[in-house]
Amino acid sequence: MSNSETNQTKSGFLALVSKLCLDEKLPIRFLYKTVPEHLNDTGWRMYSGYEDNEYLANELANMLPVPVAKICEMDASLTELVSYNAGTVWERTPEQQQWQRVHDFKIPSANVDVNITNDVNKFNSEVL
Repeated sequence: MSNSETNQTKSGFLALVSKLCLDEKLPIRFLYKTVPEHLNDTGWRMYSGYEDNEYLANELANMLPVPVAKICEMDASLTELVSYNAGTVWERTPEQQQWQRVHDFKIPSANVDVNITNDVNKFNSEVL
């Protein structure tokens, strides 16, 4: 692990973890770090690998905020990985216990609907 991959400012203490890993006790086999969404968020998203698109689309119902320290207690192999920067993706298959770095996964980003204008009158009419 190089210092350039772990030297971001650390903030937050929570990861979003799939309920399949918590309720069904499935192991975490896929994780990525996105830009944190709030002060308590580390940006880590952790999955079993069995989540389908419908499951992933309902994040509020199917993902739980869990302290990263608690997740690392449950699976010590995550301890080194959670020190990596945003943009990092890891996976392990059921046949192997070693984590492999993933370079071809596009990390999802939140959809933010923002209107940008340089027209002061239009801006004022939308804001006020």
